Amino acid sequence: MRMNVPEDRRYTTEHEWAALEDGVVTVGITDYAQEQLGEIVFVELPKEGDVIKKDETFGAVESTKTASDLYAPMSGKVIEVNDPLADSPGVVNEDPYEEGWMIRVEVSDEDEFEGLLTAAGYKKIIAEAAE
Repeated sequence: MRMNVPEDRRYTTEHEWAALEDGVVTVGITDYAQEQLGEIVFVELPKEGDVIKKDETFGAVESTKTASDLYAPMSGKVIEVNDPLADSPGVVNEDPYEEGWMIRVEVSDEDEFEGLLTAAGYKKIIAEAAE
């Protein structure tokens, strides 16, 4: 199984990734998650200005196989939403770490980032799930 897990971000056990820069975290789902979901046909995201809380749902993705909630890796205020995903949700399958990002959040507590999984820790979870 191919595992694309960039080292420059952190991960959740629910298969979201988080990239923190200057107090803003960009969030999306991992390559593993999009692979498990199959062809993504719909993405439901919060609106700009919404406040999200760590570990609570902030949206959902639907694929031809299933629907899955999205969980916030960090708390804060949504300052940007990847609107093109509404018309082209398949971008998440093609490029989950770049073009397929979902939201950008002005974080309320940067320390939450340290509590997320490192790439190595996330790879271990995927490997265990594959067994």
